[in-house]
Parts: sequence; C-alpha cells; structure tokens
Amino acid sequence: MITSTSNSQVKQAAALAKKSRERRKTGLFLVEGPKMYEEAPAEWVEKVYVTEDYVRSHGEPDGPSWELVSDEVMRAMADTQTPQGILALVRQPSWTLSDVWNGENPHIIMLETLQDPGNLGTILRAGEGAGITGVIMNRETADVFSPKVIRSTMGSIYRVPFVYADDLAEAAAGAKSRGIRLFAAHLKGVRSYDQEDYRGGCGFLIGNEARGLTDETAALADCYVKIPMLGKVESLNAAVAASVLMFEAARQRRLPV
Repeated sequence: MITSTSNSQVKQAAALAKKSRERRKTGLFLVEGPKMYEEAPAEWVEKVYVTEDYVRSHGEPDGPSWELVSDEVMRAMADTQTPQGILALVRQPSWTLSDVWNGENPHIIMLETLQDPGNLGTILRAGEGAGITGVIMNRETADVFSPKVIRSTMGSIYRVPFVYADDLAEAAAGAKSRGIRLFAAHLKGVRSYDQEDYRGGCGFLIGNEARGLTDETAALADCYVKIPMLGKVESLNAAVAASVLMFEAARQRRLPV
C-alpha cells in the first residue's frame, strides 16, 4: 500500500490532474470514480489506484495493474475534493481527421477557441447522444484531457473521435471536399436553424463563449443559420447552442426517407 504523498507515483498522478504539460509529455490522463473507470477501454488503462474502503465495497479492480493507497494519498492524487476511492491513469487516444469525417453520412462539430471545460465536455457528451461522428478543435480550445472536461463527458471521451487541428480553414476545406456542408449559428443568419437540411454530411461551427466565431472562421461556413430567441435572451451558452443544432440534425436523420 502506498501511504506517502511524496511517492513518485502519487506525484505523477497529481501532476496529470493539474498540468496539461504533464499530460502531453506522458500521453496519459486521469479518470476518477467507478463509472469512468469501468467504461474505459481495458487496453487504454495504464494503472489503477484504489482505497481499502473501495475494495471492501466494490471488490478488486479487473486487470493486474492496480495498487492500494491510503485515503490521504487518494486525496493527494485526485482532482476532486471528495474522491470516490478509485482513479486510473489512462492512455490518450490518437484519432485522425479520417476517423472524424469518414463514414457514409458524417455529422461533425468544429470548435474555435472554446475555453470552458464544462462546455467542451458537455459538447462531447451531447454529441454522442446526437450521433455525431467526431469533433475538430483548434489548438486554442481547452485541453480535452483536463479532469473537468473528462468528468463532463461522462464517458463519451472514450467513444467520440476528436482531433486538434493546426489550421481550422484547412480542416474545413477537407470536410467540404468530402461533401460535408458547414453551418454556423450567426447573427447574419436569415433562416432558422430548423429550416435547413442536415440529412446529408453536415458540420456545425461553434465559437468562443464570449466572442463567438471570428470572422475568418465564420466565413468557412456554407450557410449561416439563426436560433430564434424569445424573451430578452440574446444568445445561448456554447454547449446549449451546439446541442440544439446537433439534435436537430439527429431528428431530421430519423425521419423516413
């Protein structure tokens, strides 16, 4: 059992929770709690740490590479204030643009400089529910492997392909060359979002929470749409706007041909 917070393994886990540089260097990320551990693909899991209380109530984790830690050590390793007794070091997946837009009928999300971890995680989670084929982000978007994003995905991090693109314009051109039509919710939109056809290959551009899409990225869209607002609300949270658009595409794709 590991009982010292100065143990090198404890320090590594704590660094993975706090530092994106450590996550990039090691190619690992941290997941906490039984749900996130149980849903992780077995071949991605590098090491598991559990408390005695967890083993008593849940049994030993599957797989050979696990270790007991004291409650104090678990608190030092975890990102949450009240750890659930199990955390794992997981290998980061390596997706490609082909993973995102390949397939018979792609449905993608492109994110520009999204900063809020909760928004990013929620978009992955809602995106899985809406049947998206993947997410493309610019480098200025939040770190998808940060603990707050991971928790917000509720497991979708394991199943939704995502890629950081060095150049969104280049990625957009690649999507268009594959017949994917790009839409942006924009103040210049004339038609309501539910008046467009998303049954073919489609993608939605979502911008920064405070500033929205830059003019350069908005210009990549084939079509501007608007989400009509009642009351005095001027705009929606980025994750909510993305969800409205993604689920409208999902609704249309369920309709009889």
